[in-house]
Amino acid sequence: MSDRQLSLNLFIYPGGHHEAAWRYKGSAAERILDVTYYQELAQKAETHKFDAIFFADGPALADNVRYAQRFRFEPITWLAAIAVATRRIGLIATASTTYTEPYNLARLFASLDHLSGGRAGWNIVTTSTAQAAQNFGLPEHPPHHERYERAREYLDVITRLWDSWEDDALINDPVSGVFADTDKIHAVNHVGKHFRVRGPLNISRTPQGRPVYVQAGSSDDGRAFAARFAEAIFTAHQTLASAQEFYADIKRQARAFDRSPDQIKVLPGVSPFIASTQAEADRLQDEFNELIQPEYSLTQLRQMIGLDLAGFDLDGPFPRHLIDTNGARGVASRFKLVVDIVDREKPTIRQLVQRLAGARGHWVIAGPPEKIADNIQTWFENGAADGFNVMPPWLPGGFDVFAEQVVPILRKRGLFRDDYAGTTLRDHYGLHRPPSVFSSSIQAIA
Repeated sequence: MSDRQLSLNLFIYPGGHHEAAWRYKGSAAERILDVTYYQELAQKAETHKFDAIFFADGPALADNVRYAQRFRFEPITWLAAIAVATRRIGLIATASTTYTEPYNLARLFASLDHLSGGRAGWNIVTTSTAQAAQNFGLPEHPPHHERYERAREYLDVITRLWDSWEDDALINDPVSGVFADTDKIHAVNHVGKHFRVRGPLNISRTPQGRPVYVQAGSSDDGRAFAARFAEAIFTAHQTLASAQEFYADIKRQARAFDRSPDQIKVLPGVSPFIASTQAEADRLQDEFNELIQPEYSLTQLRQMIGLDLAGFDLDGPFPRHLIDTNGARGVASRFKLVVDIVDREKPTIRQLVQRLAGARGHWVIAGPPEKIADNIQTWFENGAADGFNVMPPWLPGGFDVFAEQVVPILRKRGLFRDDYAGTTLRDHYGLHRPPSVFSSSIQAIA
């Protein structure tokens, strides 16, 4: 078995990652508000020794809920229910630095990490959905650079909150009558541009020290933020070359922050249509694409590139000349991904929306299990990925076929574990447990 092992997460999107998944005959659309459905998915992923499950989130109702399963349940609450139904698998939830406060979020994730025995991960986002602002009393959505400025300060504050109890601060000794060593519980006393937080946190340091820091932005600001803070990065790429460029850049920037590149896991998304032959896999993908509703697809495309194509001939050439690559959207990673597809493939509008329908710009691949495994191995062994976010086109069947037919091939090739080697998400990812920034050794170095 290879020393370097793939990391695999199950990215749970209610009905599946194809935008028409909820209409597919094999989906479990009727169970999307049934917590036992998600518990069962997590248990399956744990049986197959996946590193983690992951929930996306956003603090506003998405456009066009008329045509798709677009609402969101609050993921930390949902993961708490899943934690008690599982024992080892990691639990990653999305939460926004723009629309939460550090102290409240620190308590939520600390509680989840204690509850689960050290399996919590935080997917750090700044929120790209402009309509969220009006849900939080703001006149407008903060611009991109301001959201990242706030996020950097947020990470400094929340890290110190999670570290505010040193590892040995909790005594809990009934005989001596000492519950906590208050010399090892530290106020944060942060006063900055965006936050004033006294601290300390009102719960002891968690099993992992801190939840695993995950990040999911690939813009220039997002890359710099990830290189400084992230321990796992969720990213979207259509080609091996694009993934390799991103991977090399992240590892290079990490070194500039005196971080070990091995302590950052780059995990692109992959959404596989799997069947016994290539022809059958292609037919399966076509079956999903036939369920696409253009009204929904065009709304999604407008959100990505700021171009309203309602009324255009879907089978006509994509109007590349109408895309404004010099505006604010030009810095956004998903905008660049879509423009790259248009420039590389010269698709019709229908072909483009079908490409994006599979997984919102993530890598979609169709074929027999061996082909899927071959491609995963190629990316893993050629500087493009440390593992993958598996994004089944539909659930639960799309995950079942991947876990039962692709994972055994990866395992046979020595690329994926036979069993868990530890109990925490940090153990699964091979990440160090960070010392508290208030510990005597850290302060002595400082």
